Amino acid sequence: MTHSQADVLDSLSAEELARYSRHIMLPNVGVEGQRALRKARVAVVGAGGLGSPAALYLAAAGVGHIGVIDDDTVDLTNLQRQIAHTYDRVGVSKTASIARSVHAINPATVVEGHDVRLSPDNALDILADYDVVLDGTDNYTTRYLVSDACVLLGKAHVWASVFQFEGQIATWWAQRGPCYRCMFPTAPQAGLVPSCAEGGVFGALCGVLGSMQVAEVLKIILNIGTPLIGRLRIYDALESTWDTVTIERDPQCPACGVDRTIIGLQGEIDACQVAQTPNAVAVEEITARELAALITGRSRFRLIDVRGPAESEIVTIPGAESIPLQQFELGSAAARLDPGDDIVVFCRSGARSARAVSLLLPNAVARARSLAGGVLAWVSQIDPSLPSY
Repeated sequence: MTHSQADVLDSLSAEELARYSRHIMLPNVGVEGQRALRKARVAVVGAGGLGSPAALYLAAAGVGHIGVIDDDTVDLTNLQRQIAHTYDRVGVSKTASIARSVHAINPATVVEGHDVRLSPDNALDILADYDVVLDGTDNYTTRYLVSDACVLLGKAHVWASVFQFEGQIATWWAQRGPCYRCMFPTAPQAGLVPSCAEGGVFGALCGVLGSMQVAEVLKIILNIGTPLIGRLRIYDALESTWDTVTIERDPQCPACGVDRTIIGLQGEIDACQVAQTPNAVAVEEITARELAALITGRSRFRLIDVRGPAESEIVTIPGAESIPLQQFELGSAAARLDPGDDIVVFCRSGARSARAVSLLLPNAVARARSLAGGVLAWVSQIDPSLPSY
């Protein structure tokens, strides 16, 4: 191919010049910048609250190839914040749903769906094909996996997280600054930090942080501005305030430090999972069907809901009384219990109730059991007419 032929193939069409004119007019973008966006390949890990607005804005900006990695399907509870999905797509794979939304905005953008859960076995192979990785995951295990993979591959890792009314965003890039592990060396113990499903999330917050992630990605592709490398930005949606935390690279970081020990992914993800396992006594569980039998048989026991009042308003189990988890953590729950009590404790899916039972002092009650699967198990197995969340 001659140089002139390459120039023709690389040039923007009349439609592209019109579509992206507001970009092209920017002094730091221009035609060359728009060509760079068309050539760019961006991986979006997670097709949820952050991945939804991110994928749409990447496509609108003219990014030529977007890889979406998610093994989940669209659920009714997603629609409050995951704006790339629609009511008629409930039950459809999230990657397919996002592809439809992206193509409705920009048919020229190629969407490559990876309907898999990112794992130590596939992360390097999948992410190696992309220029920048946008991390919209919602769990610590995958966040550490994405971070370690990006360090090993030398990729920029644009990360954000949202919970209730607060969002955080940073760009981790070991070649130019700290990585995720420099700021967060280990994951918190399981049950100590509730998920968005347990604590809720302000829907519009996902749009704010997801859009900011795209701005970071575009700056990296265009090589303009100052990316959030070495800076963690924290947004409080209730107070409309932003705070900035400066982060230094940790020379002892196992992923990017001087004597790094993470030279592969297998086993490192296992270490992350171990770090999330609390050192607690074994907790006795009860199934939803066993609990239903106790209620039907009018057995003497106390049914305790450790969730907050807002969650209880969505759905609860008849006859439950409220003793929030915080009271177990503070030790004040014991004052509301009797040494002779037989108690069954439940939450949304079982993690917080198990923690509540593990926090009880020996002999605080005669017997304590955690409802396996929480109130969601009760809804699915005993009373499907109740709402799920």
